Amino acid sequence: MDKNTGIGLLLMAVVFFGFMWLSPRNVPESEPDDSEIVQPASSQSGSVDALSDTEREWLVKNIIEHGEQVVLADSTHAARLSDGNLNLLAVGDSVSGTVTVDGKTLDWNDICRADLKKMSVAEQRKAIGLVRGASVSMGRYGKFARFLAGMDSVVRLENDVLKLELNAKSGSITRAELKKYDTEYTPDESQKRKEKVVIFENGSNSFDFQLPLPQGVSSSELYFTPSVLNDSTVLMSLPVAEGAYWGIEYTLPKGENYVVGIRIVQRNMADIVESNNRNLGINWHQDLIRQEKGKMFEERNSALYYKFAGGSVENLSESKSDKEERQAKIRWIGFKNQFFSTVLIGQRPFNTADFQSVYLKNDPYLLKKFDAQAVVNDYDWRAEVPAAFSLFIGPNLYPLLSSLDKKTVADEDLKLTKIIPLGWSVFRWINTGIVIPIFNFLGSFISNYGIIILIMTIFIKLVLFPLTYKSYKSQAKMRILAPDIKEINDKYPGNENAMLRQQKTMALYNKAGANPMSGCLPMLLQMPILFAMFSFFPSAIELRGQSFLWAKDLAAPDAIISWSGNIPLVTEYFGNHISLFCLLMTVTNIIYTRVNMQNSPGQMPGMKWMMYLMPVFFMVFFNNYAAGLSYYYFLSLLITIAQTYAFRFIIKEEDVRKTMAENAKKPKKKSGFMARIEEMQKQQQAMLREQQKQRGSRR
Repeated sequence: MDKNTGIGLLLMAVVFFGFMWLSPRNVPESEPDDSEIVQPASSQSGSVDALSDTEREWLVKNIIEHGEQVVLADSTHAARLSDGNLNLLAVGDSVSGTVTVDGKTLDWNDICRADLKKMSVAEQRKAIGLVRGASVSMGRYGKFARFLAGMDSVVRLENDVLKLELNAKSGSITRAELKKYDTEYTPDESQKRKEKVVIFENGSNSFDFQLPLPQGVSSSELYFTPSVLNDSTVLMSLPVAEGAYWGIEYTLPKGENYVVGIRIVQRNMADIVESNNRNLGINWHQDLIRQEKGKMFEERNSALYYKFAGGSVENLSESKSDKEERQAKIRWIGFKNQFFSTVLIGQRPFNTADFQSVYLKNDPYLLKKFDAQAVVNDYDWRAEVPAAFSLFIGPNLYPLLSSLDKKTVADEDLKLTKIIPLGWSVFRWINTGIVIPIFNFLGSFISNYGIIILIMTIFIKLVLFPLTYKSYKSQAKMRILAPDIKEINDKYPGNENAMLRQQKTMALYNKAGANPMSGCLPMLLQMPILFAMFSFFPSAIELRGQSFLWAKDLAAPDAIISWSGNIPLVTEYFGNHISLFCLLMTVTNIIYTRVNMQNSPGQMPGMKWMMYLMPVFFMVFFNNYAAGLSYYYFLSLLITIAQTYAFRFIIKEEDVRKTMAENAKKPKKKSGFMARIEEMQKQQQAMLREQQKQRGSRR
């Protein structure tokens, strides 16, 4: 290496070290702790984030189109995005402002430059993520994007019978309490104080509208601004722009009113929203809360109901999970418990609806999960009230539902009473036309429902007395003729004499003026009333919580012996208790069976055992039913036994024999029906003789 080369290298070294010495160094004013030390980007976990050019353009576009329009001090028009953490201002094609991350406010320009002297990489990335998410939300939700965040609050509406809570988050009813009814089911049996019936609370009910926007916006995601318009009306609104809003208005009239008016209200929205979507979607979910002591029967009487516009009422299965898709106009949708229901009625019918019911067999607090998705067409952004509904939240009380059938929608009978299972057509007619009016009449001046059931049972027995009397008199005739019938059977034995026996027996009946069917026919005429009462008592909410004697609740089983644990088949069909009224009904039924068999001689021995087994079968069947039903059947059987002994005293066999003897002396004129019967018997007898001849010739 020559001299010149050495001098050159020395000068280069002097220049390098001089540059390093003179370069400024970043020394903090005070010693930071480890968390405040900013490492070089390459040494920190992850890397800085940044918006792409396209994302920057969309951010500016979304803030200008969907943000709050403002005018600056220099009269410049701008748009602001402000949701708590974000405070950005778009002017022209630029954005400025701040982003708050974990309580630390960062300048937007510093965030874009990734100035790691003023923030960590994690803070920078989180800030970019917040802005990017806000831009995407504005692109999807438009003017409604800024309502995705806010403060939740509760507004209450209340009248004499209903107490409601509405939340700003979702703008819907989140709790409904019935002030006049107590829940009969308490998980803690030691709890003495009863709570009021709560139809839903704590997220067990969700109801949201799918706004007719291009991307679809759910009202459950938005934070509304509550406004109490008066003591019975609350408006949940979304002020999307100056002089423009979209909202849900709730009205709960004062007094004893279970119907909440719901209206979609809007103002100047046509100038704000550009959408060709005219379908307002509705999503409704409810977890059905258990209210009664007898879970098994409550499950059987809980279901999702719906009514076709101008048509019939149908329901999903009560005993299993079920679902339906209806491409037809639906007038109302109801989520029904045994004694309480929530029914949504459209002022205009729903155009389509999907229903689903999930059966929760092993849940101790919930019975079922109901879901309904419906669509209302022809939504008009220019209308001030584009859609309206009525929401019934109350008891399944027949007079109440009947009064609402023609009040809520003027052009159609709603048939809300169909929610109450009162039996098939003829049984339902007996209940609605006779039983319920009498029951309500007695209840208007008698407070004890055990006494009311007793009086109603006596009344029904008095109405049926002529039929019962005729039945017993016919049985008396058959008892007197029993020896003569036995003599005919002994005189003409075998299958070959079957026709002859029948002819002789019918001749005996005709001569004595007796009819074997006259004893059965009155009993058959009483069966519709028995079946009607079978449907009425388990559905009568008036009996709910009413005590009588040892029964604390006439609408639930009156258990005197209970046990825990699950016994296969026994628990499923019989339950884990023994009901006293059901036991009394069974004993009385056995006594009645014995008395009735004494009045009907000539039965086969095997049939006697079957007759005694029937009351035991009924005990297994009725043990889980309402105590009021077993009590009614017990009274009915007891009165029937008393009537039977009274008839024995009143109707003397000597008088019946004398009447039959007088009938036998009278000339008998054969009716056309009896003539045809005899002709058929002769033809059958001739055919039988012919068959016997053919068998003899073959031998």
